[in-house]
Amino acid sequence: MKKITVYTVLLPALFFTIAAHAQSPVIHVDLNEEVGDMTPIWAWFGYDEPNYTYMKDGKKLLSEIAALSPVPVFVRAHNLLTTGDGTPALKWGSTNVYTEDAQGKPVYYWKIVDSIFDTYIQRGMKPLAQIGFMPEALSSKPDPYKHNWRPGAPYREVFTGWAYPPNDYTKWRELIYQWTKHCVERYGKKEVESWWWEVWNEPNIGYWQGTVEEYCKMYDYAADGLLKALPTARIGGCNITGGGSKFLRTFLEHCLTGTNYATGKTGSPLHMILYHAKGQPRVVSGTVVMNVGTQMRNIRDAMMTINEYPSLKQLPQVIGESDPEGCAACGMSTNPENAYRNGTMYSGYTAASFARKYLLADSFKANLAGAVSWSFEFEDQPWFAGFRDLATNGIDKPVLNVFRMFGMMKGKRVKVTGNRMYDLKTFTDSSVRGLPDIGGLAAKDKHSATIMLWNYHDEDKQDQGERISIKIEGLPAGKLTISEYRIDNEHSNSYTVWKKMGSPQHPTDAQIAELEKVGQLVLKGKPWTTKSNDNKYQMTLWLPRQGVSLLKIEWK
Repeated sequence: MKKITVYTVLLPALFFTIAAHAQSPVIHVDLNEEVGDMTPIWAWFGYDEPNYTYMKDGKKLLSEIAALSPVPVFVRAHNLLTTGDGTPALKWGSTNVYTEDAQGKPVYYWKIVDSIFDTYIQRGMKPLAQIGFMPEALSSKPDPYKHNWRPGAPYREVFTGWAYPPNDYTKWRELIYQWTKHCVERYGKKEVESWWWEVWNEPNIGYWQGTVEEYCKMYDYAADGLLKALPTARIGGCNITGGGSKFLRTFLEHCLTGTNYATGKTGSPLHMILYHAKGQPRVVSGTVVMNVGTQMRNIRDAMMTINEYPSLKQLPQVIGESDPEGCAACGMSTNPENAYRNGTMYSGYTAASFARKYLLADSFKANLAGAVSWSFEFEDQPWFAGFRDLATNGIDKPVLNVFRMFGMMKGKRVKVTGNRMYDLKTFTDSSVRGLPDIGGLAAKDKHSATIMLWNYHDEDKQDQGERISIKIEGLPAGKLTISEYRIDNEHSNSYTVWKKMGSPQHPTDAQIAELEKVGQLVLKGKPWTTKSNDNKYQMTLWLPRQGVSLLKIEWK
């Protein structure tokens, strides 16, 4: 073993650890030591613009997402109750479910929201149905109502009349009752019982132009309407974003011991707790530097807050938005720190961060059910415009292939250690600021094992990579078949091929066909057969920086 000399340099808000002589990376996988279920927490997705759902590229991407998952995928979208004609715009959407006639009587219209949910149900997906935002006729401050935000404009311009409390809580409750009743009639009681319902989005910042008490009141009336229509429905809140622990704590205490504004009884229905977690990339000396630790600390802080209430510790938790940063619709042209989105940087970040979400949940004994990637697609936008999406103009980006890898990982998670894999505390407290994080996540099923490997660093630079030794214990005796799937600049990467084409904004049909092909998850080489030695197997592979690999080992 080589000697390591470590120097620690204190810079503003960051500790950089520099190893003078790096050890060669070694990953140990022990299939005998189970650490938990391989819960598909990754099989949750969401987006601002619900009207993209039933459009051409939206339907195509949803079909691909549904196909990659062994379980039903949950989908969350904003603006399901927003007033408008259904014309989408960045960070905007509408369904026009609620208007009022000249006498102030409610008029319900379900066609657009049905088109959204129909698209999910047809693909075996499940709504994480967001109760929001406020219809214009119910807003306590409706003017102005529709925003005209564009990338580069101040974000506060987004928060218009849809973000305000209702002017009539009884009508608000009745809207949720009628919506739920309609869903049960359209899709059936059993189907709607399998959904999750959640109230609003990030009420601790500008998405809610009311107080925490008004949020609790709005939640109570919404839950009362929902459960009046379907007593077996499941509802949760409150989707705070980072720094919202005080808001979350007030909400949880209200649900436990507060007076219910809608019923007068003690407490409020709460079947799931939701919160958000975002990273914080910056441009440093012309280079994008991610901050995955910020996202991890958001999760840690929420889990710590929930653990203050023993009766809530076993409730399902969902990270309602779990992303490298906070604005999916902000492109690279206005936000250069988002340049990570098109290539393998996003893939490596996703692999390394999801592995730590499992570890954080383990450390808090949290029932983490899902982590919503706020990343979908944007219709009729330039190719590879730098939005936070999974596909561009119907072509899959490299990051979608990480989720294809996750979709192949089943059974039980098993212990993985590595001499170059950051421990959970360092990863959470300090992000990845020294050597690259070369780590793994592994699972085993009855006749197979899967090992995801990554070579990740927060700094958006690439190099030739490193040779990784993988030592696997607990294999059965006999013949093994091993396949390697790969995401790097040469594999499963439509972006590099598009750039080699000259970055066309009007690619030919032949170019589109090629991009569709290279956007899929591909094998690196051919599968090979071998035998375990004393139930062990050792191999090496070369993994470029920001690359992700999945090893699938099969036996009879």
